[in-house]
Amino acid sequence: MKAYSLFFTKSVLFIAVLFVTTLSYAQEVKWITWDEAAQLTATEENPKKVFIDVYTDWCGWCKKMDKDTFQNPEVAAYMQENYYMVKFDGEGKEPIEYKGKTYKFVPSGRKGYHEFAAALMQGRLSYPTTIFLDEELNMLSPVPGYQKPVPFLEIARYFGDDIYKEKDWKAYAGQTGK
Repeated sequence: MKAYSLFFTKSVLFIAVLFVTTLSYAQEVKWITWDEAAQLTATEENPKKVFIDVYTDWCGWCKKMDKDTFQNPEVAAYMQENYYMVKFDGEGKEPIEYKGKTYKFVPSGRKGYHEFAAALMQGRLSYPTTIFLDEELNMLSPVPGYQKPVPFLEIARYFGDDIYKEKDWKAYAGQTGK
């Protein structure tokens, strides 16, 4: 009887671990590089919009947004469905091609910054900043600061569902109660 009980306990534990692993995997966003997103928008028959999470390694709020917002199942599902998701280090060293220009890392102070991050954030280097681009890589809006899942999803839907083409943000936010 003891052996059966031990086998049953181990089986339940295995199934629980498998379930939690599967559940956490289902909540992950598939991040791609800027080059991959640019390629997809140029070659896909029906390209998605592009979402860029501009972060730095030292940014605590960036890590919190990764954990709380991007791992939220509803946020992750919506973003995967409607956007090419790019994670971009605002202090990265690799050159980036965008709209016929090459953006590079600029040494400054103790670290430096990437010109592409500065261009996307319109000169206001603030982390995290999320950037929304349309299907042709035109700027829709930078959104600076940490965003909780529900408000973030409202912003993502505003651009992802093309609501921005019909309503300004204040009218939309007032309608959603935000």
